[in-house]
Amino acid sequence: MTLPDGKQLRGELISFSGLSDQREHFAVRFSGGSLADPLLRLHSECVTGDVLGSRRCDCGSQLHEALRMLDECGGYLLYLRQEGRGLGLYRKIDAYRLQEQGSDTFEANRILGYADDERSYAVAVEMLEALGLRAVRLLSNNPDKAQQLEQAGIRVTERIPTGVFMNDCNRGYIEAKVRKGGHTMHL
Repeated sequence: MTLPDGKQLRGELISFSGLSDQREHFAVRFSGGSLADPLLRLHSECVTGDVLGSRRCDCGSQLHEALRMLDECGGYLLYLRQEGRGLGLYRKIDAYRLQEQGSDTFEANRILGYADDERSYAVAVEMLEALGLRAVRLLSNNPDKAQQLEQAGIRVTERIPTGVFMNDCNRGYIEAKVRKGGHTMHL
């Protein structure tokens, strides 16, 4: 794997079959680090941020940061196919249109008839169990990720914050994540 800046990564891709939601989620395992409670990043797919480099969100920046950290100290990235906080790509684009008209990301979801965040991390728990992991150090600003893992029996021994990747295009998005989504970021 290669990051946009040319850095080569040494991860091993792991695929899964038979997951409860029948989607094609995958893990990347990086050697090194703690075997007892490895560093873990749960990353929800974001085509616009991860692939197209959109500045409207912080997803691509968080993904690249996580990959660098995991490459340096070992652990796992679980790449979860739940675009747009679980709405899917097309409904996410509909939410973008509402955001352009003044709604924040959470209001847009509600206007479209969805919850603030439709994601479930149950499939991540299935993946972790298949990997033999019962305790992790979670790289995330989102307390819901840790809470869902804990409720499913995965012990989160530490929550490590991601960086804050704010710019002129995503300031409102990030502020809404803190104000309405409970994300723990120092702005």
